[in-house]
Amino acid sequence: MTPVTLQYGNVLEPQLGPDRGPDPSALEAGGDLCRRFEAAMAELHRLREAGELGFLDLPDDQALARQTGELADSFGQWFEAVVVVGIGGSGMGARAIAEALLGPFWNERSDEERDHFPRLYFLENADPDTTRELLDRLDLRRTLFNVVSKSGGTAETLAQYLIIEERLRSELGEEGVRGHLLFTTDPNAGALRELAGEREVPALPVPPNVGGRFSVLSPVGLLPAAVVGVDLDRLLEGARSMRERCLVPSLRENPAGLLATLLHAADVDRGQRVHVFMPYSDRLQGLALWFQQLWGESLGKRAPADGSPGAEAGTRDDGGVGPTPVAALGAVDQHSLLQLLMDGPRDKVVTFVRVRSRDEPLPIPRSHPHRPMLSRLGGHSLAELLDTELRATAEALRRGGRPSLTLEMDRLDAHGMGELFMLWQVAAILAGALYGVNPLDQPGVELGKRLTLGLLDPGGEERDAPPPDDPQWSV
Repeated sequence: MTPVTLQYGNVLEPQLGPDRGPDPSALEAGGDLCRRFEAAMAELHRLREAGELGFLDLPDDQALARQTGELADSFGQWFEAVVVVGIGGSGMGARAIAEALLGPFWNERSDEERDHFPRLYFLENADPDTTRELLDRLDLRRTLFNVVSKSGGTAETLAQYLIIEERLRSELGEEGVRGHLLFTTDPNAGALRELAGEREVPALPVPPNVGGRFSVLSPVGLLPAAVVGVDLDRLLEGARSMRERCLVPSLRENPAGLLATLLHAADVDRGQRVHVFMPYSDRLQGLALWFQQLWGESLGKRAPADGSPGAEAGTRDDGGVGPTPVAALGAVDQHSLLQLLMDGPRDKVVTFVRVRSRDEPLPIPRSHPHRPMLSRLGGHSLAELLDTELRATAEALRRGGRPSLTLEMDRLDAHGMGELFMLWQVAAILAGALYGVNPLDQPGVELGKRLTLGLLDPGGEERDAPPPDDPQWSV
């Protein structure tokens, strides 16, 4: 099996032209980018020795994976639908796995086509229309709700839980509620953990040193994957193999090191502050959104005060650091973003994802020989067309001196997805070190959470609420 590979020539000067990218010598021992990488790797090892990078150890936690798989097997036999209730890192990774490995229209397939695995739904945003519509359509007697919150205190998720609990109670009675709930949360603290003890609801742990956006290979992502038949062993095996590649000390042999170093250099050295993630597969659109959260929440921080490598150069006028991640989709966004990528400001770098082979490439028939626009497509396939568009787009960008990287995977399978998840998580840690920020926290998110609770309950514990709207600024 060919591992996921990174093609990075199209960010370097020989391909882009003078002063359009780093000289390859910067990647060699003693080169500027190599020195930055070595400092970042030292910080990664420091964090790991301090026990802060629990996601690196998840591929080895066979006991936790087995516990998750066994629970998924037992629930999968009883329910025809599973709903994951969680937002941000509590839902995005699981959705990315499901979209990539189940394929489109999973929930519309018959029981036989799904091998009698349950249908899988996600409730993320606390939108009343979506929540009500889904609950109205489900047979609650045959539905399991997997409520996911690392902290156990996510307002959106708890609000949806309360609505679900009341629906279950009204339809199944008090005794029927417990059998339709599963919590995935902190092993020791938080509202969900307390409820699990009080109500005897089964609960899976998220290891304390695994943050939400780094939790896809914990029960947060593994339970939904297992309940619909994804091979957890292969998923974790892929993550394990990529982890070993991403811990080697040589920059030229370390795919996460190259991703982090080259993207950071594009930002701080050349002002390419918009990082576009553009897979050429509908089934990887969820992965693009997962990347967007990982990159944005890990790296968008206030500038450090300690002069960390690259931090000063990457600091904005307002004192912030970090790139702006954008989730795109090829070839759809060739028809929306490509004009901007080609001729707009030179502030962007694109990472493509290419799937080399498809299970069903879908041949294009040969017909209409007298109509060149139709006949020239015949004899090819949709898979070939999509792949050709990716390569053509990358080449067009290169000729314009616009940088891009390409991640290539043999096929969409559990092993490859495990590789991609681990690759980007390690890259986020290394990029955090390069920017001189803590990639594991999210202080900018906390104020919004406090203000939300203050507005909902002015007399409660959270008293930090904004003033009322000023009518003079309304029209």
